[in-house]
Amino acid sequence: MTKLVISNASYEILLGEIDLKVLLYFENQNLIAQSGIGRAMRLQLAALGPVADVTVTTDPKCVDYDVLHINTYGLRSMQMVKKAHKMGKKVIYHAHSTYEDFRNSFFGSNLLAPFYKKYLVSLYKQGNALITPTPYSKSLLENYGLTQPIYPVSNGIDLAKYGYKEEQVQAYKEYFNIQPDQKVVMSVGLFFERKGIFDFVELAKRHPEITFIWFGHTNLAIVPGKVRHVIEHHPANLIFPGYITGDIIKGAFAAADLFLYPSYEETEGIVVLEALASKQKLLVRDIPVYDGWLVDQENCYKAESLDDFDKQMQAILAGNRPDLTEAGYQVAKERDLHQIGRVLDDVYRATLADKRLPLNDNGTVDINLSDQTV
Repeated sequence: MTKLVISNASYEILLGEIDLKVLLYFENQNLIAQSGIGRAMRLQLAALGPVADVTVTTDPKCVDYDVLHINTYGLRSMQMVKKAHKMGKKVIYHAHSTYEDFRNSFFGSNLLAPFYKKYLVSLYKQGNALITPTPYSKSLLENYGLTQPIYPVSNGIDLAKYGYKEEQVQAYKEYFNIQPDQKVVMSVGLFFERKGIFDFVELAKRHPEITFIWFGHTNLAIVPGKVRHVIEHHPANLIFPGYITGDIIKGAFAAADLFLYPSYEETEGIVVLEALASKQKLLVRDIPVYDGWLVDQENCYKAESLDDFDKQMQAILAGNRPDLTEAGYQVAKERDLHQIGRVLDDVYRATLADKRLPLNDNGTVDINLSDQTV
């Protein structure tokens, strides 16, 4: 059991010795299943499962919980928060979304973004504390004027589910008919401009000798026309297989020649963690969200422009760059779900006690808060 000692002795029993019950709420679970928030739901359940002193429920009708950990933004989510406050419950809002990552996504998103920001702020203000994946996304929330405790806690990764497994690699190779000498560059994401899909398509056009695979899907009726056009008129060496789970995509993570992630804006990037956990070569755009945990030429490679992506990609595929996958794996290891569950436990207990957890030098919550004083 995690034991967090608060300076006021009256809190010690609350935080260290009694069980607590958490209601994890995700609105419209079927609709969000393929999104990052949907994956966050599965990760939170897996992270909290082994935590002995935390009971988790996803039943919105439950009333005997201690903390509402809410992850979504619809009208029913608002109602859940209001109901929790009326019952005297603590509310932790998980800030997966920001104004910045809403832009350049759906059709009309840029026009709606200022209104969406106001809506997000009105929701986030209802939380006694906020969780967000990275120090970068924490800084965005602070710039919105939010003043309650904000804890950067990675979405985490289940390391045991990733790595090289021959049956998964074979499933991937057979599905895409990958030949021994065939170079494959992969990415994962929704069909959003923000995700860098135009650059990915352009790289495929420049290099017909390389196979490019973009895993993921978005209904083309809700994306801008220019995005729909590149999806419907892509080069022959670019494959859009849709949303694929299981052995095929895990085999791709393990056996592709490069994971190239050209996204312009993220709050963390769960697929980046999946690539690191798979010991896959990683090339990302040099954007602030990675500052402090992804270091260019130490545990990944970074690019600043389309031409830079092209240059770096060719060098990596040619074997002219050092293999950084072991260092990248250590980044994933630090975010293993077993550790994330312990951090969530500490956040819940501090919120119940109306206290703030200390942050370490890199701006995140300490993994082991045992016997610390707040």
